[in-house]
Amino acid sequence: MRNHEPEINAQISWIYTQELDSTAEFYRGILGLECSRDEGDARVFKTADGAFIGLCKVFADRVVEPKGSMISMVTSDVDAWYRHLTDNGLAIENPPRRLEQFGIYSFFVRDPNGYVIEFRQFDSGSPGSA
Repeated sequence: MRNHEPEINAQISWIYTQELDSTAEFYRGILGLECSRDEGDARVFKTADGAFIGLCKVFADRVVEPKGSMISMVTSDVDAWYRHLTDNGLAIENPPRRLEQFGIYSFFVRDPNGYVIEFRQFDSGSPGSA
């Protein structure tokens, strides 16, 4: 139960890139995400209702640092995503596999900047359905 906290309307995870156009083409062209906002040197792609990935051209003290981070895409068909991405020539880090300790079925791929993207399917329920 919430205790009068201000409302949160959406969530954006930002990643930085030297090559905004080619990175945006990966998210739009390969992943099929809708670009919901184009701010010139930054673009916001919708992944689900209220959830977004923001791409931004590196500036000032920002860096491209994929080490230690991961974007997880929750889907009901991991195998279809695996086929789609391999059909588009992407190097998949591992074939889909079940990870019993987390109750998921998933695989990993990297975006053009080296950020890990996981495609996962929950064995039962979903986040937020506690």
